[in-house]
Amino acid sequence: MNVTTTPAPRSTILLEIELPADRLQRALNHAVVHLARRTKIPGFRPGKAPRNVLERTLGPGAVLDDAVDHLVQDAYREALIEQRILPLTNADVEIIQAEEGKSVIFKATVQVRPEVTLGDYRGFPFAPEIETIDDAKVDKVIEELRDQNATLAPVEGRGAANGDYAVIGFEGTHDGTPFEGGSSERMPLIIGDERLIPGFEAHLLGLSVGDETAFDITFPDDYGEAALAGQLAHFAVTLRELREKILPDADDEFARSMGEFGDLAALRVEVQARLEGNALDKARHAFSDRIIEYAVANATLDLPDILIDQEVEVMHDEFRATIARQGIAEEAYLKVVGKTEDDLHSEFRPGAEHRVKVLLVLGKIAELEAVVVADDHIEAEVARARQRYAGEKKLLAYFESERGRNFIRSTLRRSQLVEKLVTDWLAAHPEHPALPHLEDQPGAALDSPAAEANAAIGATDPSAIHDAASGEEPGYPAHVHAEPAG
Repeated sequence: MNVTTTPAPRSTILLEIELPADRLQRALNHAVVHLARRTKIPGFRPGKAPRNVLERTLGPGAVLDDAVDHLVQDAYREALIEQRILPLTNADVEIIQAEEGKSVIFKATVQVRPEVTLGDYRGFPFAPEIETIDDAKVDKVIEELRDQNATLAPVEGRGAANGDYAVIGFEGTHDGTPFEGGSSERMPLIIGDERLIPGFEAHLLGLSVGDETAFDITFPDDYGEAALAGQLAHFAVTLRELREKILPDADDEFARSMGEFGDLAALRVEVQARLEGNALDKARHAFSDRIIEYAVANATLDLPDILIDQEVEVMHDEFRATIARQGIAEEAYLKVVGKTEDDLHSEFRPGAEHRVKVLLVLGKIAELEAVVVADDHIEAEVARARQRYAGEKKLLAYFESERGRNFIRSTLRRSQLVEKLVTDWLAAHPEHPALPHLEDQPGAALDSPAAEANAAIGATDPSAIHDAASGEEPGYPAHVHAEPAG
């Protein structure tokens, strides 16, 4: 067997394979036996019909086609092992020559893991940026705490104002006719939040409980109900309830109600400390993100479509889960926004391509930096998966599989790598403030929407491909997709 390999665009390899004529002859002999065993021909026992009888029954090219199909599959697999090629998917095969008495020649185009050429990933020209916590930021938190502990009281001695909590009754008409959704006996709202038609709530300002008002207003051009978009409507409104938010005074008594604080000054000290801790944690995460983007920008790689397509599916599954948590079905969402699934995939694709680049670049750096994840850490994550997905057989089966364990290993390894790069930079710059995590440990492998999405579609983590290619026995495919020549 003669094999020639040629690199092709989008991380593909073109294999040109030539097999001697005697291999085709042996394949023909096997094909006769194979077809005879599975073809019932009157007068012949299974497996005993000769070639000419088989071809009268199955067609003149049946034996040759079967022989070439099996021969190409076997030769392709042998070529992958010989050339140490790990394919990402089945090959596209073109038969160049397949005639009895001649050598068999075919081409196979296969997508492979991309070669990642790293650039600089340690000499980044930036440092962590830590937010300064001043009195104004502490004041803002104190105000938020007061707002969270506010009470509502009836408004007295004044009319309705922005920020008041109101209950209104209203009836709307268009050309003198009531319209669907245009009336309510009791509608709660916060005046000024513009929950209704823009400009509607302005007509409530100054009203007292029991007051009535009427006005005309035009629906916006992009209003969801097409029949009303841009149309003039008339509303009659009655203010039924009006309450205002009463904030507690920012004093020592308020501070004591917030916990074990002796006075307001002690509460402010605690708020300051928490804000500063948050600022350090945010600075570490932002610094990590910048390091990743720096490394990706300096790396060179040619992504195969199969990995981008897979990540698009991962992002799509994440999106489904997000809207499902809001009680929205995907079909309903697509109908409202006027999009198709293909439209979504087109929108996801640029982000998917970037995510794959990040995964592959970090995987390559982790390989270079010899970052190793202990097996007990992986098994601990699998144990967590057994608890989290106890009632979801498909997701649990993924994390218990070798593919799922590879996802966990790669995810933990990337996390450890980024932590290592940050820690190494801090060690080289002792003058810089420490950047501790708020938690003792960085996030685990299961603690992201991507984990569940990968499990849902049975995805292979792109950076895990490096592990398989460099150490483990690759899982070569047992068959290829063959297409007719020409």
